[in-house]
Amino acid sequence: MAETMNITWLGHSCFRVESRGYTAVLDPYADGSVEGLLPVRETADLVLCSHEHGDHNARDLVTLREGKAPVFRVETISTYHDDQKGAKRGPNTIHILDDGVFRAAHAGDLGCALSGEELEKLKGLDVLMVPVGGYYTIDAAQARALVNAVKPRIVIPMHYRGQGFGFDVLAELEDYTRLCGDVVYYGGSVLELTKDLPAQTAVLKPLLARR
Repeated sequence: MAETMNITWLGHSCFRVESRGYTAVLDPYADGSVEGLLPVRETADLVLCSHEHGDHNARDLVTLREGKAPVFRVETISTYHDDQKGAKRGPNTIHILDDGVFRAAHAGDLGCALSGEELEKLKGLDVLMVPVGGYYTIDAAQARALVNAVKPRIVIPMHYRGQGFGFDVLAELEDYTRLCGDVVYYGGSVLELTKDLPAQTAVLKPLLARR
């Protein structure tokens, strides 16, 4: 079994997750759909999208390889993109990737509170990638409540407004990090997950488009 999992934040809600030579890309965004970010041009074995909005479902920008045996067992939780059971923005899917050593969950554009049963499915996570920007998703306080309920070892905030990237209507990262006491700022976009990596809120840097 692999003792590392590499998680790369491409920006917005898009991540590359790699284990034992197998790669999954989650929520690739369409060209020009998110201000300030480089275009997505990835090669992977699996692509997963939380919902069918253009800043999350650009599957055509991920070239899929064939022939590799799946490494990830994928579990899904059907949720909503808003707090009105999808009436405003439709459904959302949480994806949980399990490589037999690590469990990593990507919450997509989660916009609602989770039931007790859904929270139980998220217990025991090594990593939770969670939106914190509000407006289209849960906000910083709601994200923190979710983290406190499921207690993942590592939290990676996503879907917020940063310096030079993101939507103007989204809150800044600091609205979330000021609620945390365990923030680690990384100089790049990659988190190398190991079993002895301390519990933390991991702030990654996406690669920004040149202006």
